[in-house]
Amino acid sequence: MNKPLFCLAALFLMIPLRFPVPAAGATPSLDPDAVKPPVADRRPKTVGLHGDKIDDPYFWLREKGSPAVLAYLKAENAYTAAVMAPFKPFEDSLYREMLGRIKQTDVSAPYPQRGYWLYQRTEEGKQYRLLCRKKGTLDAPEEVVLDVNRLAEAQKFMALGAFAYSDDNALLAYSTDVTGHRDYDFHLKNLATGEEIKTPIGKVADLAWAADNRTIFYVVENEAKRSFQLWRYTLGEKEPALVYEEKDELFDVVVDRSRDGKFIFAGSVSKRSSEYRFLPAGQPKGALRLIAPRRDEIEYYHEHRDGLFYLRTNDRAKEFRVVTVPVATPGSDHWQEFIPTQPGVTIEDFDPFAKYAVIVEREAGLPRFRVLDFETKTSHRIPLLEAAYEAAPDHNEEFDAGTFRFRYESPITPPSVFEYTFATGEQKLLKRTEVLGGYDPARYTVERVQVSAADGVKIPLDIVRRKDAPLDGSSPCWLYGYGSYGISIDPSFSSARLSLLDRGVTFALAHVRGGGELGEAWHEGGRMLTKKNTFTDFIACADYLVDNHYTAHERMVIEGGSAGGLLIGATLNRRPDLCKVAILDVPFVDVLNTMSDPTLPLTTGEYIEWGNPHKKDEYDYIKSYSPYDNLAAKKYPSILLLTSLNDSQVPYWEPTKYAARLRTLKTDHNPLLLRINLDAGHGGASGRYDQMKEEAFMYTFGLAALGLAK
Repeated sequence: MNKPLFCLAALFLMIPLRFPVPAAGATPSLDPDAVKPPVADRRPKTVGLHGDKIDDPYFWLREKGSPAVLAYLKAENAYTAAVMAPFKPFEDSLYREMLGRIKQTDVSAPYPQRGYWLYQRTEEGKQYRLLCRKKGTLDAPEEVVLDVNRLAEAQKFMALGAFAYSDDNALLAYSTDVTGHRDYDFHLKNLATGEEIKTPIGKVADLAWAADNRTIFYVVENEAKRSFQLWRYTLGEKEPALVYEEKDELFDVVVDRSRDGKFIFAGSVSKRSSEYRFLPAGQPKGALRLIAPRRDEIEYYHEHRDGLFYLRTNDRAKEFRVVTVPVATPGSDHWQEFIPTQPGVTIEDFDPFAKYAVIVEREAGLPRFRVLDFETKTSHRIPLLEAAYEAAPDHNEEFDAGTFRFRYESPITPPSVFEYTFATGEQKLLKRTEVLGGYDPARYTVERVQVSAADGVKIPLDIVRRKDAPLDGSSPCWLYGYGSYGISIDPSFSSARLSLLDRGVTFALAHVRGGGELGEAWHEGGRMLTKKNTFTDFIACADYLVDNHYTAHERMVIEGGSAGGLLIGATLNRRPDLCKVAILDVPFVDVLNTMSDPTLPLTTGEYIEWGNPHKKDEYDYIKSYSPYDNLAAKKYPSILLLTSLNDSQVPYWEPTKYAARLRTLKTDHNPLLLRINLDAGHGGASGRYDQMKEEAFMYTFGLAALGLAK
């Protein structure tokens, strides 16, 4: 440890933080100069590849175990608390307002599985859910299978990972993470006695039961958090057995079981290709058989019904098709087309039941469900009527079921669970999350518009606002974006967001390239050497909102998290005048350094998303947009950075370094705040009340910077 460095960092904690108190009746101001921000020590460090020498004086902030680093992080938190102190009453009031909309004691829609009805419920005052079941009928006595609140006792963080019953419903395999680093410990519970069964299994990333009620297949990670080995353990044996190891650093190992329960599947999956092996679930010690060997840029995903594998694949179909192949001869030479590719439609999933199948499609940026009758070969879509929404399959555990459950919500429709009857087409609402406090969706309106990008491509933009919000440019606006990994960010409901809408804030969601809203081509248009399209698309959406009088740049908040934080960071370097406020949540802003270090979690597997910096052209392209490396001496808007110490996906030091460097460069007096959760990971706090408090803080910052926190 460098002693002078430690002394300097420790000194930050001794700075007297004078909390500014507004005069009686005055509106509090967001004053970054009320106290002095922490100043990070500059330690010489040269980084870079291909002979490119880059000075990174804040590289030392990666030393997570260093007392100096911890002291510095605490100093950042103290500074943020001091600047935000005048707004603490508003923040507390906002939290109570948000809390007042949720039904704190509630129960989910029960679903059937092997003779039981399964559900979860919450109790007022408790941070975590209780997982329950009833045998036979809903009138049967309740059995609390797992009370996550009890697991969380004496823990600062608690996340439930895997959760799977044995076929005879006697044993529960589950995993828990108590740090936020996504290190999940395995547990096996005897549901008759409530006792935990000791096993030699330690950390697990994924698991699946065999059909014998005694054997568990599970996946483990290496030091870089790549899932690389599949193991098998049978109760009563002394040691588990290694079943499969993946050597290629671009691939992760996954394990699952077919919906009909007949097969175990072990997969090797990268961002751009996949291959699967299988064995009968009733023969857990049998040999794995390969379906088809991996090929570059070819993906396939499996299901089974009546002796056939149904494979969703992009082989000769960029937006996917479905093929069938006999279990006995699964190679690609025997694949027979079952559902062809369709122009403008992406097949996102294929879910077979005994007599029907549900195909999850995406068209015009929205998910849709198509029901297929295996006997008649006819199909039809389940009607979903709103202009913008989120929909996905729910719990469909019974292969012989005559119904299909799905989740549905929109920016104005609370989360809902529907049951669709295959034979009749009847659609029944089973559960809709209740919003307390007199919520009326008729007060709000949702639009989906098409924005012209810089190159003429049309970008979908969802806009939600109160109907009485003026369209004269005077309304504030909160614009969110993501745009990476081919992930679709569908427009969902948020009862907390009502606190923005009811203060006249318009909320907008930009479906920029790099995401998956318009299929694989949409992802292709914003990854690797086309990544900058993500940023220019987002800028075009912001400008559209201003040009069409929804808002003005000086009344706009922009937000993104994780890879969406990269989007916001790159946008700020290009157009710092785009907004009044920027919020970057667990932001991936140190792209060049992170992608240049293969020892960090997730790095090598993401070469095919961002590029491999060890290749000169890809290094140069990443360097040209990496937010940390392109900070400059100019004016920036008000900025809030949020991170967590135990984040395994975007390390805490990325936003920490970003804040330290930007403070030395920016020429404005706008607040630049960094808040670090010292007891959590990528998703922030784990308890539901703590999560709401974090959201209330974020909203408070945005509203305060807009002058609306009053």
